[in-house]
Amino acid sequence: MLKRKQSSRVEAQPVTDFGPDESLSDNADIFWINKPWVHSSLRVCAIISVISVCMNTPMTFEHYPPLQYVTFTLDTSLMFLYTAEMIAKMHIRGIVKGDSSYVKDRWCVFDGFMVFCLWVSLVLQVFEIADIVDQMSPWGMLRIPRPLIMIRAFRIYFRFELPRTRITNILKRSGEQIWSVSIFLLFFLLLYGILGVQMFGTFTYHCVVNDTKPGNVTWNSLAIPDTHCSPELEEGYQCPPGFKCMDLEDLGLSRQELGYSGFNEIGTSIFTVYEAASQEGWVFLMYRAIDSFPRWRSYFYFITLIFFLAWLVKNVFIAVIIETFAEIRVQFQQMWGSRSSTTSTATTQMFHEDAAGGWQLVAVDVNKPQGRAPACLQKMMRSSVFHMFILSVVTVDVIVAASNYYKGENFRRQYDEFYLAEVAFTVLFDLEALLKIWCLGFTGYISSSLHKFELLLVIGTTLHVYPDLYHSQFTYFQVLRVVRLIKISPALEDFVYKIFGPGKKLGSLVVFTASLLIVMSAISLQMFCFVEELDRFTTFPRAFMSMFQILTQEGWVDVMDQTLNAVGHMWAPVVAIYFILYHLFATLILLSLFVAVILDNLELDEDLKKLKQLKQSEANADTKEKLPLRLRIFEKFPNRPQMVKISKLPSDFTVPKIRESFMKQFIDRQQQDTCCLLRSLPSASSSSCDHSKRSAIEDNKYIDQKLRKSVFSIRARNLLEKETAVTKILRACTRQRMLSGSFEGQPAKERSILSVQHHIRQERRSLRHGSNSQRISRGKSLETLTQDHSNTVRYRNAQREDSEIKMIQEKKEQAEMKRKVQEEELRENHPYFDKPLFIVGREHRFRNFCRLVVRARFNASKTDPVTGAVKNTKYHQLYDLLGLVTYLDWVMIVVTICSCISMMFESPFRRVMHAPTLQIAEYVFVIFMSIELNLKIMADGLFFTPTAVIRDFGGVMDIFIYLVSLIFLCWMPQNVPAESGAQLLMVLRCLRPLRIFKLVPQMRKVVRELFSGFKEIFLVSILLLTLMLVFASFGVQLFAGKLAKCNDPNIIRREDCNGIFRINVSVSKNLNLKLRPGEKKPGFWVPRVWANPRNFNFDNVGNAMLALFEVLSLKGWVEVRDVIIHRVGPIHGIYIHVFVFLGCMIGLTLFVGVVIANFNENKGTALLTVDQRRWEDLKSRLKIAQPLHLPPRPDNDGFRAKMYDITQHPFFKRTIALLVLAQSVLLSVKWDVEDPVTVPLATMSVVFTFIFVLEVTMKIIAMSPAGFWQSRRNRYDLLVTSLGVVWVVLHFALLNAYTYMMGACVIVFRFFSICGKHVTLKMLLLTVVVSMYKSFFIIVGMFLLLLCYAFAGVVLFGTVKYGENINRHANFSSAGKAITVLFRIVTGEDWNKIMHDCMVQPPFCTPDEFTYWATDCGNYAGALMYFCSFYVIIAYIMLNLLVAIIVENFSLFYSTEEDQLLSYNDLRHFQIIWNMVDDKREGVIPTFRVKFLLRLLRGRLEVDLDKDKLLFKHMCYEMERLHNGGDVTFHDVLSMLSYRSVDIRKSLQLEELLAREQLEYTIEEEVAKQTIRMWLKKCLKRIRAKQQQSCSIIHSLRESQQQELSRFLNPPSIETTQPSEDMNANSQDNNMQPETSSQQQLLSPTLSDRGGSRQDSGDTGKPQRKFGQWRLPSAPKPISHSVSSVNLRFGGRTTMKSVVCKMNPMTDTASCGSEVKKWWTRQLTVESDESGDDLLDI
Repeated sequence: MLKRKQSSRVEAQPVTDFGPDESLSDNADIFWINKPWVHSSLRVCAIISVISVCMNTPMTFEHYPPLQYVTFTLDTSLMFLYTAEMIAKMHIRGIVKGDSSYVKDRWCVFDGFMVFCLWVSLVLQVFEIADIVDQMSPWGMLRIPRPLIMIRAFRIYFRFELPRTRITNILKRSGEQIWSVSIFLLFFLLLYGILGVQMFGTFTYHCVVNDTKPGNVTWNSLAIPDTHCSPELEEGYQCPPGFKCMDLEDLGLSRQELGYSGFNEIGTSIFTVYEAASQEGWVFLMYRAIDSFPRWRSYFYFITLIFFLAWLVKNVFIAVIIETFAEIRVQFQQMWGSRSSTTSTATTQMFHEDAAGGWQLVAVDVNKPQGRAPACLQKMMRSSVFHMFILSVVTVDVIVAASNYYKGENFRRQYDEFYLAEVAFTVLFDLEALLKIWCLGFTGYISSSLHKFELLLVIGTTLHVYPDLYHSQFTYFQVLRVVRLIKISPALEDFVYKIFGPGKKLGSLVVFTASLLIVMSAISLQMFCFVEELDRFTTFPRAFMSMFQILTQEGWVDVMDQTLNAVGHMWAPVVAIYFILYHLFATLILLSLFVAVILDNLELDEDLKKLKQLKQSEANADTKEKLPLRLRIFEKFPNRPQMVKISKLPSDFTVPKIRESFMKQFIDRQQQDTCCLLRSLPSASSSSCDHSKRSAIEDNKYIDQKLRKSVFSIRARNLLEKETAVTKILRACTRQRMLSGSFEGQPAKERSILSVQHHIRQERRSLRHGSNSQRISRGKSLETLTQDHSNTVRYRNAQREDSEIKMIQEKKEQAEMKRKVQEEELRENHPYFDKPLFIVGREHRFRNFCRLVVRARFNASKTDPVTGAVKNTKYHQLYDLLGLVTYLDWVMIVVTICSCISMMFESPFRRVMHAPTLQIAEYVFVIFMSIELNLKIMADGLFFTPTAVIRDFGGVMDIFIYLVSLIFLCWMPQNVPAESGAQLLMVLRCLRPLRIFKLVPQMRKVVRELFSGFKEIFLVSILLLTLMLVFASFGVQLFAGKLAKCNDPNIIRREDCNGIFRINVSVSKNLNLKLRPGEKKPGFWVPRVWANPRNFNFDNVGNAMLALFEVLSLKGWVEVRDVIIHRVGPIHGIYIHVFVFLGCMIGLTLFVGVVIANFNENKGTALLTVDQRRWEDLKSRLKIAQPLHLPPRPDNDGFRAKMYDITQHPFFKRTIALLVLAQSVLLSVKWDVEDPVTVPLATMSVVFTFIFVLEVTMKIIAMSPAGFWQSRRNRYDLLVTSLGVVWVVLHFALLNAYTYMMGACVIVFRFFSICGKHVTLKMLLLTVVVSMYKSFFIIVGMFLLLLCYAFAGVVLFGTVKYGENINRHANFSSAGKAITVLFRIVTGEDWNKIMHDCMVQPPFCTPDEFTYWATDCGNYAGALMYFCSFYVIIAYIMLNLLVAIIVENFSLFYSTEEDQLLSYNDLRHFQIIWNMVDDKREGVIPTFRVKFLLRLLRGRLEVDLDKDKLLFKHMCYEMERLHNGGDVTFHDVLSMLSYRSVDIRKSLQLEELLAREQLEYTIEEEVAKQTIRMWLKKCLKRIRAKQQQSCSIIHSLRESQQQELSRFLNPPSIETTQPSEDMNANSQDNNMQPETSSQQQLLSPTLSDRGGSRQDSGDTGKPQRKFGQWRLPSAPKPISHSVSSVNLRFGGRTTMKSVVCKMNPMTDTASCGSEVKKWWTRQLTVESDESGDDLLDI
């Protein structure tokens, strides 16, 4: 599961106190309240108070009158004690005043309320004892709050070593998630409630006898069994002759008599929908709907209800609890204890701190000899032979115990052979314990938990062999010896330790569950103990059994219905809400907690996941290196290469034969050389010829070099792994310290995640290149020794990570090459290798033709021949579907589907052997499959070829299905006896739909997901079988022969069980009619029989295991409980409750947890670290993200802008949502033409429709029609509104039943728009929708399995006689009805009763020896295997895959902001910016617009051009490179940003990491090359410009020299001159250079500006920036020449000041080159030294 980001490291945090403040002031006068023993006593008194209130019921006092005074005495004592405590706390704290006063402390208020309830209960009991108040009065409900005092016993544990804010946030977020999911569940309940009201209405029509009169409906007036009917002749069930279909409500029955389930109005409908969603009794509701309404309507409604509500929506609760528990587990890991591996019983490794402050593992020998036994005995005791001998004895003991069976009443059981064997085994195990105590000493013996368990078994079994205690409750100790067999299998032992080893979590959860059951049972006891005609809550044991029954969901609807009928119509809604809330919490939250705990125990630690990933990659490489066994068999034969003889070669000597492969290579090379000579293009011909010149020897040398290339040894890898694990924490701490230090002295503005990750990449690559002049992220250098050390550590770690990745990649390449070389060698040396059927040649034309036919498929990827980019076609989804499989497989899929459709029409009364029309499909299937297999065998071979048909289980299954179909078609038996080989052949023929698994690749993936986790599922099955064996052995020894009883309840002794008696018939479970005076229920006379219960018994271990397997599925356990309590004793009811609790809470949740864990492992998510998991979630979330289809706001402030503001205002959206809900409420009652209420409701709906028309009109005006049409939600609203307008017109024009139906449909369609208007509902609905999409092939696989079982059920049980549950609705007479029955079994609805009906054997049926369709008997063994296998595969495995998918998608959509790499705010901001750039709303933009989009991003996705210009260029070039300068989509840019926003070393897996790093290296290299190329071009351009300038300077110098020469010849008088105004003006012009001149400054200094800029002494040697451009420094040089200022004008526009120096062209050229080199060096080391004139036009 997804783990939270917070560290589980223990910190010095204050204790968070959610418990009571029991440490009061020591200076208080009343000091006894602070004593620890007082606190403990008060907690014990709280438990005593709960016990007292559990005994305080009228029925308990009636059976045990003294208990009334006992409870009164206890309550009085407790009242005085708690009152004294309350007064003391008030005295110490103060009542009101003060910060810690009594009324201001929440726990003190709770304690005071409990004291008040105790006083009220005591006063009430005084009145009851004095007979002032009747004990059966409702005043007893005042005791309801009293059981809550049990909180005082456990609230001391509400103290946590975590900050209060963190725990508060966890609880708050968890509560918000549970509340959101509850709202989501309520949405679907309301949806299906509305649909139920409008589709069905009332179920009040029943078949009654013809002479039934109003007000005189009795049990004898109804059909047996009670049958619903339809008043319409064309739909529903029609009553048989003698009966008529009547509305019982019109005949005078009340609502309470008719029952509370149905679809009468919205409240009752929601109540019924919740009952059906619990998968308890839903099928009987469907049968009632089938009889009353059209069949299709019932199937559609109830099957979709089960799928969405029971399998998808309710499982979201499991996802919420698992996600929440994952975070809580990280926070409370220190309190619960960390997971660790199992240790041996002999040695235990413990951590000890050494002198240097480090930690090391020290082995502690717990079995160190400390006793007085001789050394030889101690050696024998520690030997493996002794342990194996003991385990063998335990195995024999278990077998003997399992062989026990019931031998009859006359057999003396106490001293039979089983008793003597038990005495012998007990003595042997006692001697074993004494020997171990003698060898180890008693202290050393009991130091091991295993030895403590063995000692407990020894004591218990020793007491058990005592004759008076034999076959008593001590039998548990005997049967628990089987637990010792877990030591046989190390894998099973490790698995058990992994699940139950850290038992603090699981133990705490068990205690919490038990406490909850006790509290809720006590509350229900006080709530219903006074209700007459209700015996489920008269005493505490009955109340506990009823609440436990609701927890297990078995028959919980019966408990609720009986209570509703007893309390009456007035209080029924309140009682229903009470039971539903308890059921919701117990089944959805409490059971989900068990799944979360087991999943957490199966979770790997974070530090092991990456190591596991590397190991798994290495293992995959090793497996790919070897050829399969069917190909390696050729290595056992001697080499016989194919030789050819050269003819037509003139020679005087005999020419030996040479290898055919060499000749082929020679001929192929000659042909290639000829082709090269005939090439017209020299470049192409040269490359082709170079490729052809490589000889076979050179190829072999190249391969040999690759194979012999050295890699790290095993020891080196182990050392690297150890060193990596040791330095992991140092690396993390160093990185954190560097990042924290790099932020010092910077502005408060938060850096974007893109910038942070870019600097991390730059730092990592600088470490990889070993640069000593790198800088960390904010420009700080590594100056201190600690920073140098951390730099070295990170450099080594980076090198180590690279070496590991490269090593694995190289190993994979070598494995593939070795495998290829092995295949080539076999093909070279064995002429029959890769020859289909050893006949067809490898390159034969016929084989090539078969290959062409077999491998031909639709090319789904249409690429551009010029650019190579994949074209986005309009029907790409259809193209992908067509390219899913080959054309041949498509043909076989269609043929298989047609054949399955033909099999759907088969039945015991229309058999394929006697129906020529059905035989056509059989012939077609066999013919087409024959052609397919022949083509595939000729193309790929049958078995001994690399791509053989039989290379996996799928190929074996294909051949098996083909042979079965061929044999059946050739045989076509006319008479098929029951349980014969012909019937078995027909059953095997039913496996034909499984061909789809082989033909569709995704279906094969589903099969791999199912069977790849077979090991863990097998271990869970062993654990459950062990549990069943323990309880089955116990049940045989205690209940064998005791469950048999006479079917006449009035007969007790077996001698009196003879004759006949009248038995009453159960007419209906829904009606609550009362017998009138003198009336008898319908019944008939039957013979008395002394027999076991019909469906189960404990006479032997086999029957007991079958009964417990049914109980384990939580079906039928209530019946087993009632029979055991009634026939054996109430105390034995504990047996079945304990087994159900262990099986339900731990056993079944183990299946859920293991299937989810295996699913994650197969998906590759089990070994993903936190960052990798979040990255996978982010990629999936980005695939679903779409651009905003919201047009921008109009620019002006006109009418459209105001409309836009109104429609986008949150108040407007909430108002529309409320109006949608208000219109949906109009469907609270059924719209019927004959009902007068329908007309006003329809009229109100018309008004709402016009309001929604106004809404759509306003949006169209605000957004324009084109902008409105861009949003899918707007399109849906427009469609529904248009349908509403059409309905309004038709409604007023026709006004019939069809218009009312259309109006209801329009309202239901509009109700779906609620999800789009609420963020939480939208995200949860996306979870469900994506779960459906991802589980499509799983659902298809379930249907195919269901179809196979349905076809087999028709063959096996198609003619079974009707029984308790096999009836006209549920039977196997046709494939359609069989599918319905199997779908019912998937939900677990009475599947065991259907199985027992299909086991009927003579004399209860009529057998037939010749044909199975002429008998009405079942098949005992066939039914047992058929139903048990189907229930395990579908209910325990396949359905749990749906849970796994929902859990995965819930973490995908509903993770919190701190768990996401890119939050929803980031995605929303990107959508808004994309909406601004993509003005045409096409979802694509040109590549050149990406830079504008990146500039507009703000927040965490912002790119600062001043600091991260290099990152900006990399991102832009990445888009250009990946899309060849074409258009980019919304997801392309978003994907690029997501890669740049994460640390790829942490988040990406191996293969993806290698590809991404290669891409980024290539992008950096290309960007660097283009930067150098563009910069050099500009340098050359400047050099040419300066050469032109130098020519004009030389001309000016010549003129100046002439002027000086003339001045020298004519010297002026010496005087001080001032600069002229012209010179000053020129100086000002030079200081104020125009903008065009500043834009022409280059990155490197040129000859013209060497002295043009001055530098301060402090800035010497640093890059200088001017107008956003970097300039390289120029060292100051001494001026030793004359300087003259000359006014120069170029082109009459630009004026600059030139410094005339001694010019040397060679020196200038060298300095220019050195400056280029220095500049590029600085570009590599300085991250932000970029030129303003970039290679990209930004």
